[in-house]
Amino acid sequence: MRGGNIRRVSLSGFVLLTSLWMAVAVAQPSPDANAEELLRQAQGLETSNFAEFSVVLQKLNSDAITLSPDQQMRVRYLNAFQLAYRGDSKASVRLLNDVIEHSSDPTLRLRAISTQINVLTLSARYEEAFTRLSQLLDLLPTVTERRARQQALGVASLLYTEAGQYDLALSYAAQMRDESPSEDNACRADYATILALHTSGKFPTGDPKVAQAISGCVGAKEPIFSGFIRSFLASDEIKHGRPHQAIKLLQVNLGSARDTHYPRLISEVNVVLAQAYWQTGDVDRAEQAALAAAATAIKNEYTEPRTQAYQVLYQIERQRGNFAAALDYHEKYMAADKGYLNTVSAKSLAYQTVKQQVLAKKLQIDALAKQNKILQLQQALGKKAMEAGRLWIILLVLLLCSIGFITYRIKRSQLKFMKLARRDGLTGIFNRQHFVGEAERLLQYCRKSDRAACLVLLDLDHFKQVNDTHGHAVGDRVLRRAVAACQAHLRSTDLFGRLGGEEFGVLLPECELDQTLARVEQIRLAIASVSLGEDAPNVAVSASFGVATVANSGYELRQLMTDADDALYEAKREGRNRVNLSSSRHVQLSLV
Repeated sequence: MRGGNIRRVSLSGFVLLTSLWMAVAVAQPSPDANAEELLRQAQGLETSNFAEFSVVLQKLNSDAITLSPDQQMRVRYLNAFQLAYRGDSKASVRLLNDVIEHSSDPTLRLRAISTQINVLTLSARYEEAFTRLSQLLDLLPTVTERRARQQALGVASLLYTEAGQYDLALSYAAQMRDESPSEDNACRADYATILALHTSGKFPTGDPKVAQAISGCVGAKEPIFSGFIRSFLASDEIKHGRPHQAIKLLQVNLGSARDTHYPRLISEVNVVLAQAYWQTGDVDRAEQAALAAAATAIKNEYTEPRTQAYQVLYQIERQRGNFAAALDYHEKYMAADKGYLNTVSAKSLAYQTVKQQVLAKKLQIDALAKQNKILQLQQALGKKAMEAGRLWIILLVLLLCSIGFITYRIKRSQLKFMKLARRDGLTGIFNRQHFVGEAERLLQYCRKSDRAACLVLLDLDHFKQVNDTHGHAVGDRVLRRAVAACQAHLRSTDLFGRLGGEEFGVLLPECELDQTLARVEQIRLAIASVSLGEDAPNVAVSASFGVATVANSGYELRQLMTDADDALYEAKREGRNRVNLSSSRHVQLSLV
């Protein structure tokens, strides 16, 4: 899809990087080392040399080593780390639960919770991860060991970034930086800060601190962190129309990224290269980089590099006229984008759910404490007059009513959060994910009842110039006025959603083609009048429209969107501010 595609970042493997922040100086095992020495060696090898770490851990697990209860708990934590590293998340979580519940060492418990949050996040168990995060933050003030605190603060910062709580993420990144002036800790804190700013769309363009952060991570021998920061900087160069600068930056980064053998970094660098080559018109190199990004993306996982790689490949094949291949990539792009949005929504909803649960639990504890106090007072005053007893009963009823009211407010807040997950934050209409789901359901209804339906895609013309000339605040007002202009001509049964940036979709059920074209023309004229409003004086606004009907394209949403998108592209090419009808006709097969 064209227009206003906001850069997003897949964070689900970045959280695991926080487990790499506990490494200390590398030590070599000796045959006659005692249990405490072996434990120190294992903690120094767990991230720097995993094979040697496994050898030391095997010796610790052998019958020849006598361990104290505290040492046994530390070995149990190291076994859990080994299981997590090898991908056995279930067994790792079980061992970590044992350490968290039975260890008397707050530092070890903090490390175990931090590691478990990583494992739960990578296993898509987001609600459990945020529950553990609440426990981690409660335990953090009792721990003084610097590396454990740095790991916990890093986990908190990255997990809050995943949930879209960027102010909290930046706050914990700042606390992490204050923990230690060391070069490696500064690199990790800079990475957490820049990641939060990049993900929130507030990348510090032109800030020399970004280059300093890259140099610091290179000096600290942290190629993964320096590689990701370079990719963020390259994305910002592309966003500001400097693709050649992005290519120059990433060509140097690609080799070091491959040397890390870290798939997420390699895929991220390749997809940003593909976008830069596409903007410069180097189609062959864009295709090569996009294919590499898709190939190195983690299998069976929806990430942003995979989604954007499919988008670039779709644009390339469509430009070449290979419509079959373009349709195939477009289908993959939509599936990957939908999966990614589902993951993002799940994380945000998990954060809000746990937040409400913690609040409800606190209110419940407070209410129980108050009830206990009231019961004690009632027992103490049991010998007094009946009138005093009735007074306390009335107070108890009022308290219970207030608790019920608070519980009702909490439930209403939860329903409000669920509603917000379906709506676009700027315009208030359906977001892309909910629009696609509802459109597929409505098209199936129309198919079963043999009813007509039309899909309309519209894109505001030259909207980037509005933002560049008048600022994003005026651009946002223009978007809201355009949406209001559309809604004035839509029925209650029509679906209306924002697909991304300045592109919108409308599904008109039980609407024939001639009716659709007449209504779309009314919408086109209404949008053109937006410039007359007081909120956007002297701002010329128009929109191009692509229309597809089930009579030609069938009832499959992806085909309707492809045909409507092609029609929209023709409308743009023919001069914009016009309505174009898809001329594609697809044979529909039905089983009797």
